[in-house]
Amino acid sequence: MKIALVHDYLTQKGGAERVFQLLCQRYPDADIYTSLYDPDRSIDFGDRPVQTTWLQNIPNAAKNFRLLAPLYYSAFRSLDLQDYDLIISSTTSFAKAVRKRPDAHHICLCHNITRFLWDTQTYLREYGSYRRFSPALEHVFRGMRATDLKHAQEPDVYIGNSSVVVDRIRRIYDKPAQVINYPIDTKQFIFSDQKEDFYLASARLLSYKRIDLIVEAFNWLGWRLLIVGDGPERERLQSQARSNIEFLGYVPDVERNQLMSKAKAVIVAALEDYGLVPVEANASGTPVVAYGAGGVLDTQISGKTGILFKRQTPESLQRGLVRSCEQEWDYKAIREHAVDHFSEETFFQKLEAVIDQVCESPQSASADISLRSTPHLHQEFDLDRESFPISSACPETVL
Repeated sequence: MKIALVHDYLTQKGGAERVFQLLCQRYPDADIYTSLYDPDRSIDFGDRPVQTTWLQNIPNAAKNFRLLAPLYYSAFRSLDLQDYDLIISSTTSFAKAVRKRPDAHHICLCHNITRFLWDTQTYLREYGSYRRFSPALEHVFRGMRATDLKHAQEPDVYIGNSSVVVDRIRRIYDKPAQVINYPIDTKQFIFSDQKEDFYLASARLLSYKRIDLIVEAFNWLGWRLLIVGDGPERERLQSQARSNIEFLGYVPDVERNQLMSKAKAVIVAALEDYGLVPVEANASGTPVVAYGAGGVLDTQISGKTGILFKRQTPESLQRGLVRSCEQEWDYKAIREHAVDHFSEETFFQKLEAVIDQVCESPQSASADISLRSTPHLHQEFDLDRESFPISSACPETVL
């Protein structure tokens, strides 16, 4: 079976790119496609070819990849994938638009629906300099939403990384979907039951990550906090932070993994669609203190692998931190939970069961997924809306 692996763009290295890297390692004979590729900023595949679109020929395209948003659909449609029996797309936006031959199969690992189109206000809040162009952008986005919905019908099967994402796929794209929680490479993470006197936050410094909330909480507590990651919010956040908070910027994976293993807890204040950082922390034997909504509800057991706080406020986070200090943690059990549920092998066992089912009998596979789907709500969605509501109920166990 000839396989093509397709990713939106390889111009950065975040959670989606880490998952795609595992996918490429699992299928070393598969061909890799993406719209734009910058090995210095993203995954370095060495001598393995990475095939790109015509967007690669645009000067500084990889650096300014967000500005090219209206062009990606046509770029992916232009790829010739007719020789492939199976296409696996890894996408938060555009790669699902690729075309296949009629008897081939397309499985979409959907990290999220196209966020800047369907959650526009949150997206623009992250990029404050774009806000003044909001009326013009909304005009463009209206047309792109219709295109996005059209191309969202291309995949035969959708797999979402969390219950939150699967619900969005069903509501917005009107497509059946199932959850397979994305993996981490558990072998890369160092287990330690000897924790040091600091806390850790690891994230891109974007507004929705709510590092500002973490900074305010630790300003008040005075506890030592290390922040790994960089982004447009860094200067503002540093100006607000007291001396107990240290910004490390980008650190290599080896150093980051060591910090995770030694931290008293890893802090996550964002509403994440899934979020690999809490799972990575657990794989290091480290509990998390996380906002109890979104994808974290798929990965964390409150009181066992972490503490979930109820509101995105410094006060609620502070209560969670105090409770984490009072908790007697079984660090080995935290590590075992991550390995048992979120290892690479567990993920691929589930994914390959879907591949086998789809390739043997695509109609029965779609029917089986449909049986597990919630009722379609797409007919109730109004394209005039600027965004869909992003919310997730917190369980009673959160603070």
